[in-house]
Amino acid sequence: MCLRLRSCFPCRTCRAVVSTDLSAPFSVGLPRFSARTRMRTRSGSTEPDGIRLNFLPGQGGRSLGGGWFKGKLPKLFRTPRGQEGVSVVAMTDGHPSPKDEQPPNVILTFEQNLEENYLLEASDLLIQREERLFGEITEADGQHEEEINKLAADRRVLESHIQQTLRQSLSLDAGKVSTEALTSAVKAVYQEDKQDQLWRQRDRTPPGWRPSGWKELHSTTLRSLVKDRMDNPSTPPDNHVKQSSVEAHVCSMGRQLKKDLLLVVNVVKTCYPPETDICNFYAKLYHQTFSSRLRKIADFGLEDKDCTFLLSWVNDHYPGLLRKPELAGEINSEDLGKLLPKELMEPLEEQYLSKQQNELMTYTDRVLEEAKQKWNNGEEPIREDGCYVSPVAYDIIQLINGMVTSAVIVVGDRHKAQKITCKLNGSMQSFKIFQDEVMKQNRPNSKAIIKANLGCVEQFREVLDKRGHLFLEGVRENCLRVLTDMKESAHTYLLSRVHEVLKPQYRKLGTSDWLNKPLFEKLLASIQTESQELQGSKESCHQELICQFHHEVTVEYVKRLLKGEVKLKDKQQQHKAYMTVKDNAESLHNLFVKMSSKEDWLKEILTKIAEVLKLQELPAIQMQVASLGSAFPDLSEKHVSALLKLKTNLSRNDRKTVKETLSDALRETSVGSARPFFSKVQVK
Repeated sequence: MCLRLRSCFPCRTCRAVVSTDLSAPFSVGLPRFSARTRMRTRSGSTEPDGIRLNFLPGQGGRSLGGGWFKGKLPKLFRTPRGQEGVSVVAMTDGHPSPKDEQPPNVILTFEQNLEENYLLEASDLLIQREERLFGEITEADGQHEEEINKLAADRRVLESHIQQTLRQSLSLDAGKVSTEALTSAVKAVYQEDKQDQLWRQRDRTPPGWRPSGWKELHSTTLRSLVKDRMDNPSTPPDNHVKQSSVEAHVCSMGRQLKKDLLLVVNVVKTCYPPETDICNFYAKLYHQTFSSRLRKIADFGLEDKDCTFLLSWVNDHYPGLLRKPELAGEINSEDLGKLLPKELMEPLEEQYLSKQQNELMTYTDRVLEEAKQKWNNGEEPIREDGCYVSPVAYDIIQLINGMVTSAVIVVGDRHKAQKITCKLNGSMQSFKIFQDEVMKQNRPNSKAIIKANLGCVEQFREVLDKRGHLFLEGVRENCLRVLTDMKESAHTYLLSRVHEVLKPQYRKLGTSDWLNKPLFEKLLASIQTESQELQGSKESCHQELICQFHHEVTVEYVKRLLKGEVKLKDKQQQHKAYMTVKDNAESLHNLFVKMSSKEDWLKEILTKIAEVLKLQELPAIQMQVASLGSAFPDLSEKHVSALLKLKTNLSRNDRKTVKETLSDALRETSVGSARPFFSKVQVK
């Protein structure tokens, strides 16, 4: 035996035993190696368990190179890469044993684990040393102090490695760290946390490094990492878009946030246990950091453009980013809340909305001013399909729609966005004043202007009715009232001249000549002729104008009839009056229907009046008047009295009885949606 090695390595005395035939086991006191137990060197080659030389006295399984042996082994006993050790291969009939093909048992030192980024395994080794040291002693003594200090130093080294790995978590796509290394680091952190919990349950004094607080270190490290990346975004700005410094800075942070969160949900998440909810943890860190940076920007005071941009990011771009399918499945955006608090948002919203209000008012004033200027210059509105049209309503509506719709996105609240239109009632009043001035001066182009304005009124009403969400309710109602006044005044202006032409023929209605001569046909012919002057407005507006014309002609007819110039003394005259009124009602209805009127109900009024003139029996008259009053609740006793006075054979008491019947009928009748008519028929 070689005394220097203090082992059974062959010397001259046993050289004959060890020959080139390695199939026979050593026989000179050397333990028999098991081909089943093998070991991997750092180079990756496998060697039999002999490299550990567990049989050497006092070695406890250490390799030759790391213990008491200071010499150099002969080449026969070196590993393929020159590492000192014994390489003995079990042979069977001159061939390697099949058992050598089984998976090797890898054993690395603490330093080797660190070098390979096996951080969980390195943590295992330190915890084993900790358990051995602090399991053997109850109080630190000089014998273990050196080992304790060495263990503390190794823990600091491991902590540094883990912290460095965590700081490279968001560089996985750049290859700076592998997912395996990050996974190992994460497992080491949670393993240390479990060890902290074990020590809390023990009665013994824990080591000075317990609790380790590595879980808090993990959170602190990631928080610092996120702050660094948001402060120094790596994503390049879009050079094709001219941006302010605020826009460029916010966009860069936004791109960095999006890029990193996508990396987290696609890659980093796989390195963590599901229960850690790492995606929401990162999302919260980025949300807090982004929020902090935007607060500083908001506190600084912003120009209008930057104010709008910042509000858009807070209320639209950022929530939209989190709603992307790739992120929405992993991140609960509802729990994150708003990027900016209410006290910072309100001044920004006020600044933005105030600017939008002023822009809207400035634009509407300019549109109206251009319309006034054209009128003053004697210009007529342009025609489309033979109808006068004005751009006033279209231009203003388009602006309102665009501004309010955009504001809903920018401020994230429809009711707040509606405030943009809070001064719109003033614009409608200005429009009405302009129209009144046009009608008052009655210039050659005034009628054309009014006909075009009817189209504008209709457009405004349509948007106020169908797109009421663009307006505050009070503003909408006020604007509708102004528009109703404008339409009525426009109708009056356009129809007044026609009625003036027809007035001589109106005077003959309800007279003896009307009853005995065919005068009504002349009135119908004049109506048809004068209606030509009413053309020129948009088709739907023209139809409304004709309906109003139909209504006013019928009112004029009833008013002239109730004036009482004709006296119906007997049944024959009353029947003749019945036939005349009935025929007039039919002819008038047919004419206006031909002219596109939809007021069919006006014929019913004249027909019911005619029935009252025909009837002779008091009960029948009572029923007919009650029916007329139920259909038209604005029928008054004065109207009934005037109508009954045409029938001179009806006594005062009979008239009183009929009026009482009307009163009873009206008490039981609800006005509801009944159309007004008799309220416009004035009688003495």
